[in-house]
Amino acid sequence: MKSIKYLFAVLLLGVCLTACGGGQDPNQAGEASEGLDKNKTYIIGLDDTFVPMGYRDEKGDLVGFDVDLAREAAKIMGIQVDFMPVDWNYKEAELEAKNIDFIWNGYSITPEREKAVLFSKPYMDNTQLIIVPEDSPIETKADFKGKKVTLQADSSALEAVKKDQAFVDSLGGPLVEYPTNIEAFKDVESGRSDGLVVDEVLARDYLKKNPQVKMKILKENFGQEEFAVGMRKEDKALAEELNKALDQLKENGKFEEIRGRYFSK
Repeated sequence: MKSIKYLFAVLLLGVCLTACGGGQDPNQAGEASEGLDKNKTYIIGLDDTFVPMGYRDEKGDLVGFDVDLAREAAKIMGIQVDFMPVDWNYKEAELEAKNIDFIWNGYSITPEREKAVLFSKPYMDNTQLIIVPEDSPIETKADFKGKKVTLQADSSALEAVKKDQAFVDSLGGPLVEYPTNIEAFKDVESGRSDGLVVDEVLARDYLKKNPQVKMKILKENFGQEEFAVGMRKEDKALAEELNKALDQLKENGKFEEIRGRYFSK
């Protein structure tokens, strides 16, 4: 009987110690949960019309600089990735809802976005260009007085333009927003808008591949910015591993190899 009581006491003590210990280890458990899950497929959210960063080829397959870069980074990180086209208006909402794990598609760092997401280190420079028809008399921002300007909704182009309130106030109406940059281009081609503000990487590729589109790039622009990958604020371990992978891709020459596939020398 004494031995049974003794055994019960030992077991009870063990339970107490485990319970007490469990109250002291939440940080350790949290750190482990923040690590990379090698059994998970991480989802990359993108705009699949953003040439040359992420788009559909003639077979309907996703290709592009960011698509290839993401796949190579995933190999280094030892994780599986898949891609999900998202409405660019709701990309941060998709990230917060955990429908995607990365926003990776010519995603510019802006002060407003930094409030909502955790950015990787920047990996590419970009400029917000002003594009007008080749025969347009518009040469400067001041020439847009009373004119119409179009761009992609919820884009860094939109943020950049809105910072120049004097420019916005001078226009002949509200900014014309479209879900994609291509639609904004078409708006100018049709004559509905007088010009558009768009990412340099997309603009130069579009004009190169569509020589029938007669447009010119103004000397003035809406500033330079940097592309990075967006993640949830709490995914610090994920961001750290991604930054290491990006460094390695630049060091081993893979980054430049991928760049060569999509950008002119």
